[in-house]
Amino acid sequence: MTTVDFSSWTCPVPLRDTPNVVMGHGGGGAMSAELVEQIFLPAFGGSAADLADSAVVPAGGARLAFSTDSYVVRPMFFPGGSIGDLAVNGTVNDLAMSGATPLYLSAAFILQEGTELSVVGRIAQAMGLAAAAASVRLVTGDTKVVDSASGDGVFVTTAGIGLVPPGVQIAPRRARPGDVVLVSGDIGVHGIAVMSCREGLSFGTSVHSDTAPLAGLVAAMLAAGGEAVHALRDPTRGGVAASLNEIARAAGVGVSLVERDLPVPAAVRDACSLLGLDPLQVANEGKLIAIVAPSAAPAVLEAMRAHPLGAGAQAIGTCVAEHAGMVVAQTALGGNRVISLPIGEQLPRIC
Repeated sequence: MTTVDFSSWTCPVPLRDTPNVVMGHGGGGAMSAELVEQIFLPAFGGSAADLADSAVVPAGGARLAFSTDSYVVRPMFFPGGSIGDLAVNGTVNDLAMSGATPLYLSAAFILQEGTELSVVGRIAQAMGLAAAAASVRLVTGDTKVVDSASGDGVFVTTAGIGLVPPGVQIAPRRARPGDVVLVSGDIGVHGIAVMSCREGLSFGTSVHSDTAPLAGLVAAMLAAGGEAVHALRDPTRGGVAASLNEIARAAGVGVSLVERDLPVPAAVRDACSLLGLDPLQVANEGKLIAIVAPSAAPAVLEAMRAHPLGAGAQAIGTCVAEHAGMVVAQTALGGNRVISLPIGEQLPRIC
């Protein structure tokens, strides 16, 4: 009889009453929010109301968007992309969610001793190609090497700066009752692509990551909707559920979704059913959520569908005055279910 050693197991959704950092603190859900609000914000003098994908700061009469993010993906290469693509596209997209035109990126690498240089070269090449595709420049960076017991291949941190056009005011707190919730396409694809590759699972079809730079799509949306585009989010860690809960809480509105309108591809739906996951909580890397005033929603949706990265855009719900701070979905049976903020992390190390 085989004896199972449980000592090396980790739980992505652990108990929240813990004195130590656990995997769930990195999942983009409730535990991540508590870590930021209870430790980092008090130390840095910030406010939870100011949190967004990037910070908009004044500089010499202009407004700059500034963002930073770290990537610890396993495996580093997966169907449709790699940690290199994610590191560039993720920061570009965080800047774009403020309405900014991304301009410059930095990149820092933590390399584990023993990692093949050919692997590092593939990641660097992917980053260069992704930066060119996103029309940004990688202009500075840093490299550190840790011993073989202290790392896990390659970790990448990118930071970026973008220019916010005059008159653009995009923030989660601008969502209002009556606003329409739009999503740019199929959800849950990235998380399932990485999970299937990492665990060697087959779901009857090939699932590829949706990693892509979204600044061009955002520019088209702003050209169509202008100030009527109230809030934007790219639903990465924690998925659509986390992003909409954060918007609802920041704006003090409820969000009402129609479950049958959610664009969940069959492969993602089947994989989530098999694994016991909620597609709304699975990460995306090339999709965005937009909160748009009802008068401009048709024009913005049309502009999204005219762009290659928004061809599958859908209206999936509205902001409401009821159940403020909560996200509720109407099911196919006519009932309602609460879409809660994930506690920890369903799929560790996917972005």
